[in-house]
Amino acid sequence: MNPTPSGQPGHLADPLHAWSTPLAAPLSAPFPFTFRDVTVLTLSYRTTAEAVRRLMPAPLVPTSDWVLVHLYNMGDVEWLGRYGECNVMLGAELPGRAQGGFSPFLFLNSDGGLAQGREVHGQPKKWANPRVETRGDLIVGVLERNGIDVLTGTMPYKHHRGDLADLKRATFDFSLNLNYKVVPQIDGRDALRQLTSRRLKALTVFECWTDQCSVEIRPNMQAPLHLLPVLETGNSYYWRAEFTLERGEILHDYLAPNPGASPAQS
Repeated sequence: MNPTPSGQPGHLADPLHAWSTPLAAPLSAPFPFTFRDVTVLTLSYRTTAEAVRRLMPAPLVPTSDWVLVHLYNMGDVEWLGRYGECNVMLGAELPGRAQGGFSPFLFLNSDGGLAQGREVHGQPKKWANPRVETRGDLIVGVLERNGIDVLTGTMPYKHHRGDLADLKRATFDFSLNLNYKVVPQIDGRDALRQLTSRRLKALTVFECWTDQCSVEIRPNMQAPLHLLPVLETGNSYYWRAEFTLERGEILHDYLAPNPGASPAQS
């Protein structure tokens, strides 16, 4: 049976099938839901192999020393409205199963998006204020938390047409997002401990521009991007798109008798 996000007006959802709480006004959205009018600034830079390794949970293994930082202006999202998001990605592989971009850090300023990411996908979402803006002839991306601009990235405004396929070839293919999900029981026992994956569907890119970029990181122990120090910057990409978020997959269940098996096999 499909989850019921809410009942008819004036009626609470069935507690056995509700997707989210509160029952009378669910915080997160059921699949699928669509993101429209999305503006993205993607920054790329190299860090140390040791820094990548320290932030990646086994059995994932690193595939690259590149870091990708996607800063989003989400203009029109079903259920969630308008907000900003910042997804930091590292190239990763679950041997024999999947390869993509693992998210060690993710920040946004939407309570519904935060709940959706943590409760459903297992993304490490925390509250912050990411934004992408144009200042004259410069595109600027900023991640602010605790009053500190933790990350500032810039690129020239629309000098060269780009293609995201070039970014994936130069760094890693981030089409598949990998996440470490952990949910405790109220008595302290593990409820869930998994590696999950999700992929954007019906992705349409309306325009894409590329150029060199600058990346500046300031230490903040509650948003510790400084654990991935900048050694060398690559290209940045400024793009507009829309896409749909659908159900993902459990790739690895740490609590299953056979952790490496798919849920259907364990």
